[in-house]
Amino acid sequence: MTQSRSRPGLGIALYFGAMFAAGLYFTFAAVQGDYGLFREAEIRAEADVLRSELAELTHEVAIMDNKTRRLSDTFLDLDLLDEQARDVLGLIRHDEIVVR
Repeated sequence: MTQSRSRPGLGIALYFGAMFAAGLYFTFAAVQGDYGLFREAEIRAEADVLRSELAELTHEVAIMDNKTRRLSDTFLDLDLLDEQARDVLGLIRHDEIVVR
């Protein structure tokens, strides 16, 4: 009696090879893809930058809102009016000396 040993078939090797390739593909997509880990890190960094820009712009809007209120008809700040006239229009008083 002779016993023959059966080797694993080519189909099993192809199956495991295909599963390994699919695993590599999905791992690569999870790390490098459009919705992967690297893209998530980029989005978070961009969100942090945009939050800081928003904070700066909110501060600038508050400053402009304050200046607008101080130059309105109901509340006129003469010092701010004088500063803006000097800065924007280049006005000076007759008793001042301009040094450039």
